[in-house]
Amino acid sequence: MNGGLVRLREMMDRITPSELKVAQYILSHPQSMIGMSVSELAKNSGGSQAAVIRLCKSMGLKGYQELMLKVAGDLQQGGESHGYQEITPNDSIATIMQTVSNNNIQSIRDTLKILDVVMVTKAVEALHRAERLYFYGLGASNLIAQDAQHKFLRINKTSFSFPDPHLQLTSAVTLTKRDVAVGISYSGETEHVIAGMKRARERGATTIGITKLGNTSLGGIVDIPLLITSTENEIRSGAMSSRITQLNVIDILYLGVASQNYEQAVDYLEKTREAINDLTGKR
Repeated sequence: MNGGLVRLREMMDRITPSELKVAQYILSHPQSMIGMSVSELAKNSGGSQAAVIRLCKSMGLKGYQELMLKVAGDLQQGGESHGYQEITPNDSIATIMQTVSNNNIQSIRDTLKILDVVMVTKAVEALHRAERLYFYGLGASNLIAQDAQHKFLRINKTSFSFPDPHLQLTSAVTLTKRDVAVGISYSGETEHVIAGMKRARERGATTIGITKLGNTSLGGIVDIPLLITSTENEIRSGAMSSRITQLNVIDILYLGVASQNYEQAVDYLEKTREAINDLTGKR
């Protein structure tokens, strides 16, 4: 029961001014918030009781008690660690090494706090049952799709990814209820990915979305949303930390499926390794 501070930070640009006052107060005074009533929090933050309730709803929580418990859980685990940092002009290479690495580590830690184990379990079960797996993504997210295809092929799961968005869309209309389509988009608003996932769902395929926390178009249309966080900013161009969290989620799904038939998966992994080594002459 944690992830309250992460959820608040992610929602800052998508809530009303009144909710924002409450959120900013909690982020600045998480210890003080614990034990406060709704009315006390409203008074101390300069918001309103209605804003507190709306904020909880915006965060996808059942109510104020759940928010308080999640914030308390964060504090027990040491809060938000070092937080995210930006590079600045003329940073040394050593500083850049530390900053980039810390941001990537923090993204994985924060995502682990909000990633729903029930949804992950459903995703693993769907991928395990499926006859064919299709991974859709554009730009940096297509690199994640290719990585997923590579991983699942190695354990004998028929998998596809397409760099051409038109191929993604045309493949989606050939899916059946025995297939799974995975849409990957951190923003959750990539037009071609959303179009492909809509077509896949129309065809009866199970749909999984890997996207950021919040109300996104992709998260709203899939059967199984897997929500991540990375707090991407403009300075971190190229989807740096979100790429790391997406890869981490793919690894979780891949190993989850592999564990369902562990001995068989190990056998396929060994055979694929031997095939590559035979070609390259390595033993």
